[in-house]
Amino acid sequence: MASGLIALLDDVATLMDDVSVMSKVAAKKTAGLLGDDLAVNAEKASGFVADRELPVLWAITKGSLLNKVIILPLAFLLSAFLPSAITIILIIGGFYLAYEGAEKIYEYFFPHAPKKKKERLSRLTEEELKKLEKTKIKSAILTDFILSVEIIIIALGTVVDSELSTQIIVVSLIALVATIGVYGLVALIVRMDEFGQSLIDINEETNSFSDKMGRFLIGALPKVIKGLTIVGTIALLLVSGGIFAHNIDFFHHILESWPSLIRDFLVGLVMGFITLLVVSGVKKLFGKKEIA
Repeated sequence: MASGLIALLDDVATLMDDVSVMSKVAAKKTAGLLGDDLAVNAEKASGFVADRELPVLWAITKGSLLNKVIILPLAFLLSAFLPSAITIILIIGGFYLAYEGAEKIYEYFFPHAPKKKKERLSRLTEEELKKLEKTKIKSAILTDFILSVEIIIIALGTVVDSELSTQIIVVSLIALVATIGVYGLVALIVRMDEFGQSLIDINEETNSFSDKMGRFLIGALPKVIKGLTIVGTIALLLVSGGIFAHNIDFFHHILESWPSLIRDFLVGLVMGFITLLVVSGVKKLFGKKEIA
């Protein structure tokens, strides 16, 4: 009895040790995507009336948790019964990430024609505001679903050779951290300007320390979101390049003597622009057919 209990505890200790090691590896692999996830969601959760930002963010967070509940069982079933599909989905995700990164770079240098300015929030009726909120929440949850698939598949790809119990614990932890960590930081970011304004309103002085700090936070918000977007774009190309380099022999042997960071970025960049050209060509082709 005692020996059986000791053996059970030893198995649990071994499992937790494996989980700890693999969680670190999976977190490292998905860190780049989390940066992009953070940038995208910070942008989508901002721009609302101040007292609606947190309720909107909470609605998106609940949608994100539901996404994980849907995706995780499907990912584990694939891992258990069709593990080869994980690599295929991973590579498809790599193309999507590379395309998204290349598209962001292209739009930076060749921006779309400016659209007509949207009506100010203050001019919208309560019904129109609610409709706008629902639209943005749905859009954010859909984006989160796509990014969640990528994060979970990449995390699963790092533990695909481990036991199913280790896979479930590690990937579920990554998924939970991705949601709580990302949306917790988003909440802090989108409230930076409100916190800054609170600091300014503390006293009636015009050049106090709190006023300076408040103005700094208000001015820093758009720069923080822009900075996160840049970091996220680089991360997209690095992660996608890493996926190609580790799962396709041809890319694995390209620029072997170069640092892996530079190689992965270049591979992601090249594949991203190739994918962008293909997608743009298909869109133009179908667009012309529709016009005809």
